[in-house]
Amino acid sequence: MTEPDDDMAGFDARRQRRVKITAWVVIAALILTGGGATVLTLLFG
Repeated sequence: MTEPDDDMAGFDARRQRRVKITAWVVIAALILTGGGATVLTLLFG
């Protein structure tokens, strides 16, 4: 394989940061919605 260009390194770092942020947002949303559904189920049976 070829070595990555220095010009592309900045794009790769930005992409990795964006992927991490997106993953954490998705995880938080799943936890919140899952927890919210559990609480509503317990309250309204």
